[in-house]
Amino acid sequence: MQKRKLGNSNLEVSALGFGCMGMSSGYGPAGDKQEMISLLRTAVEKGVTFFDTAEVYGPLVNEELVGEALAPFRGKVVIATKFGWDIDQDTGEHRGGVNSRPAQIRRSVEGSLKRLRLERIDVYQLHVPDPAVSFDASMETLAQLRGQGKIRHVGLSNVTLEHLERARRIVPIVSVQNRYSFADREWDYLLDHCEQNQIAFIPWAPLGQNRKAHEVLDAVSQELGATALQVALAWLLRRSKLILPIPGTSSVPHLEENIAAAGVELPQTVYERLLRVTSPPASLR
Repeated sequence: MQKRKLGNSNLEVSALGFGCMGMSSGYGPAGDKQEMISLLRTAVEKGVTFFDTAEVYGPLVNEELVGEALAPFRGKVVIATKFGWDIDQDTGEHRGGVNSRPAQIRRSVEGSLKRLRLERIDVYQLHVPDPAVSFDASMETLAQLRGQGKIRHVGLSNVTLEHLERARRIVPIVSVQNRYSFADREWDYLLDHCEQNQIAFIPWAPLGQNRKAHEVLDAVSQELGATALQVALAWLLRRSKLILPIPGTSSVPHLEENIAAAGVELPQTVYERLLRVTSPPASLR
């Protein structure tokens, strides 16, 4: 697996990470949890060293799963998690809406540390800005937690350029996680800004979500002897050295498909062909 620096940090991670969201819809019959733990450990054995989760996935149970699965690999993997929703840290009740009040952030970080079995969270990300709370106050709280050694790096998700620059005036930002793909480049300007400032960009929803995008992916994948997902991921990896895709899965074959995307070479003509595909306005989706 290729390696990349995580933005302006001193952390080196696999070029493709692992998005854990899809593993938290409940474990079903007895044994499913152990299968997911085995899958995460297999990912490490195959070279994946960056794992992304969130307290809202489950809620809470995804962090517990990740914490148990990756406990044997402390010091070998980087774990990122997210906070920002109104979740009871004891019961896991999602009370609806967002909550980035300083007191809630402090409760959340303690809960995540416990569930992830960590003494310090590698990357702690604001999942979504809270319009009812001072953004600066949320960032100041993260700066304090960083100073206390509870978190190593601060990241942002679902933010604008204004959010990013306001945050950077208060605390160093190592990553931004926004929706992005070859066919959905609404955040191109934010990615360019991240490149200029050596901030990692973690795209979610890496497949083009419209019919034309999927038609082009299917055609290109047949030409290259790859799968559509591999082509989409390969495009992201080529788009910027600061991009860190985090495809998720619940099966070993799909994991292997994801990992193989790091070895897919896109000719310049194919890269530009995909670049020309755009998503329709949101109202038409």
